[in-house]
Amino acid sequence: MRLEILPVPGIGHVAEGDDLAALIGSAAPWLRDGDVLVVTSKIISKAEGRLVDVPADGPDRQAVRDEVLAAETVRVVASRGPTRIVQTRHGFVMAAAGIDASNVEKTRLVLLPEDPDASARALRAGLRDRCGVDVAVVVSDTSGRPWRNGLTDVALGVAGMDAIRDHRGEVDPYGNELVLTQMAVVDELAAAGELIKGKCDQMPVAVIRGYLTPPLSGDGEGARVLVRDASMDLFSLGTAEAKAAGLAAAATLPDRLAEAPPDPAAVARAIASVAGVIAPGTVFTQVTDDDVRAALAAIVPGWPAHATGLVLCSPPTPVGPFQLVRFGTDVQRLRTALAAENVPTRLLPPPSGTTAAAALAF
Repeated sequence: MRLEILPVPGIGHVAEGDDLAALIGSAAPWLRDGDVLVVTSKIISKAEGRLVDVPADGPDRQAVRDEVLAAETVRVVASRGPTRIVQTRHGFVMAAAGIDASNVEKTRLVLLPEDPDASARALRAGLRDRCGVDVAVVVSDTSGRPWRNGLTDVALGVAGMDAIRDHRGEVDPYGNELVLTQMAVVDELAAAGELIKGKCDQMPVAVIRGYLTPPLSGDGEGARVLVRDASMDLFSLGTAEAKAAGLAAAATLPDRLAEAPPDPAAVARAIASVAGVIAPGTVFTQVTDDDVRAALAAIVPGWPAHATGLVLCSPPTPVGPFQLVRFGTDVQRLRTALAAENVPTRLLPPPSGTTAAAALAF
């Protein structure tokens, strides 16, 4: 395979309502069947009127931008200072929902196209009607990547080719069957096109020649197939957000007592899994004896005496010889560990009028 990456100069400023097929066709009369057009999403957004007016500077500008970001966000993935990594309604996970203030007037923001796949299909059809060429269209935008510095262009929409090249079932030169390999070829083409387009060169369209021979007879499924299903997303939250979600889930574990006493070995495993994490020097004591529980109820007025088991831990609270677990993240972590061992628990709050800490009953 021999690939060429060709610039399309002369498109100029794009305004709302402009006919992109006419602009591109005039600037690139040399287009051929099978070419792949990599088109920056920004000129598509401009032509489609996906623009928002904002103050040129000052706090009001940021306030409007925050409102626009909230409107374009369906889920916050991570937030650090002013940076927001969010999921858009398209399913893309991007910084600031792809909202951009570059290569546009200072009083405007550019949003992502409403439907990048539909935009790619419309542009492809327009070029076919105006220029008589059958090309594929990739709508690209710049995106960051987890675990790697630097940005690269990726595909937001595509028409005229498959977004993914599926190698599963093929056999490599060593006789190994490929069982997982699916290449996001439209992302690779988007990144290749960016090498020509650049960020400051006013070159919003590139043509990649030699990859398709010929293009699909139809438009294909689009770039939506690149969005990973939530059930397969192992990294759906940032670190801090995942920790907060875990603590919130622990706080809402089923608040019920076991119908039968739990397996002591399961309780021991749960305690062992968190004992070294909660705090240095933490000492756990499992109390199950009726007389001891009765003594505990006597020491702390109002303490429930009906539990089938109590897990207590230090640092000690001055309520006698017993060390009660402090209410907070520590007890929730232990509660989560017990749930992982299939040990239902009930959170026992401090009795009214006392300073005693909470405990877990099971």
